[in-house]
Amino acid sequence: MSVQPWGESRPVHPHGHRPAVPGWQPAPSPQAVMRASHADRDRTVDVLKAGFAEGRLSAEEYEQRHEAAALARTYGELAALVADLPAGPMVAPPLQAAQPVPATFLPPPVPQVRPTNVLAVVSVVCGLTGFMALPAVGAVVAGHIARAQIRERNMNGDGAAVLGLVLGYLGTAFWALMILLGAAA
Repeated sequence: MSVQPWGESRPVHPHGHRPAVPGWQPAPSPQAVMRASHADRDRTVDVLKAGFAEGRLSAEEYEQRHEAAALARTYGELAALVADLPAGPMVAPPLQAAQPVPATFLPPPVPQVRPTNVLAVVSVVCGLTGFMALPAVGAVVAGHIARAQIRERNMNGDGAAVLGLVLGYLGTAFWALMILLGAAA
């Protein structure tokens, strides 16, 4: 018989942690032998703190279990520390299919780069040169086609297409006014 630090007695095999029942050797569960992290120890200490605050553990029991939690290496050791408390034994994370590389170590996803519509750029260029007469009409036509393509194909360049339209309409209005003033003179 061995007495655990918190007063519970269990039969223990003289050479290890196995019960002293002849012929019985349990296969260690993956959760019991899985290595515990600092976060797992912290969660166990939180359960112990709650047990102490609720009066389920004496100050001496809490201190002993707290020290044992700090030294625990596996989920099985941590689960034994809180097995008699209402939070129950800690549940190990479910075993999942082995992933070749953990997601933490994978490269970040490449952001999708949307292409810029060429006609939007053409519309701006024609709009800027639209005060030389003919390109103003091209800026308006290219701007409207570019905006339709941008909506259909989820592309960049809507601002450039709008700027080309504004400059194209201003250039067209300018030349229409010049033609009207020339015809009136």
